Amino acid sequence: MKFRKWLTLMPVAALILLSLVATACGKPKASLVEDKVNVVASFYPLYDFTKKIGGDHVNVINLVPTGVEPHDWSPKSRDMQNLSKAQMFVYLGAGFEGWVHDTLGSLPKDSKVAVVEASKGVQLLASSEEEHNHSESSKEEKGHEHNESEYDPHVWLSPVNAKIIAQNIKDQLVAVDGAHKSEYEANFAKLAAQLDQLHAKYKDSLTKLPKKQIVVTHQSFGYLAKEYGLSQMPILGLSPDSEPTSKDLQAINEFIRSNHIQYIFFEELVSDRLAKTLAKDAKVETLVLNPVEGLTEQQAKSGADYISLMESNLNNLIKALQ
Repeated sequence: MKFRKWLTLMPVAALILLSLVATACGKPKASLVEDKVNVVASFYPLYDFTKKIGGDHVNVINLVPTGVEPHDWSPKSRDMQNLSKAQMFVYLGAGFEGWVHDTLGSLPKDSKVAVVEASKGVQLLASSEEEHNHSESSKEEKGHEHNESEYDPHVWLSPVNAKIIAQNIKDQLVAVDGAHKSEYEANFAKLAAQLDQLHAKYKDSLTKLPKKQIVVTHQSFGYLAKEYGLSQMPILGLSPDSEPTSKDLQAINEFIRSNHIQYIFFEELVSDRLAKTLAKDAKVETLVLNPVEGLTEQQAKSGADYISLMESNLNNLIKALQ
């Protein structure tokens, strides 16, 4: 009987042990601090910009963990607690965070968190616009009131838009913590200069190159393509978990052949299987084009940020478009 009872209890004991090991090995959750302005950011670029502008006066919590793709992520109870007690919450908008409206609606009535829609003021592109030489002018947003699902949310991949996003963050930091306005203004000016320089590098480098067509994993480079006269052919749609049809794959193969494409771009936070399979079939190579939606563990350890990732993207674009 004792042996049989031990067998019954063993899976439970094993689960408890695994849970303890996972807890011990896992990273501690970011938490609020008392002596700083606590800002919760919905995903990596907003976290990066807020840290740079806020400097020593701000404690920034990135909701999406390192190594996680943010498209299908949603907040847990600990995230909700941090959000409700923070002084400021920065989210992108433009339909990127599907969870945000329900989350804000369920915050406690006594929450004093100031909410920033970071994409406010950015001219949005229609989600149906896949940059396959489609007309752009008729599909651009004329105001910021819109049905968000109709728009491409990947606005931060244009350094020009990134600067607008950074300014929205800076303006709210000043509103929340006016005592440190001069430092926020100075930090923003430094970041804005870096973004201007990045924009100039992209413009100078890409306008000289003979090719303008790129094949990418998912349709996230519309704003970058529009800014610098490129045309993207996505394997997937706006969400990286969508699947192409056989007709889509035929069209991509034809696009590769007719435009003499030498590289298919993939990204690190989603599977590269499809990109590599397609590249093998088309007898071309693969390169990384990072949508800068988050960092890998290695990138976080090496101190990568929005600027360095976008510079790496530029180097790979130059290589592919020569």
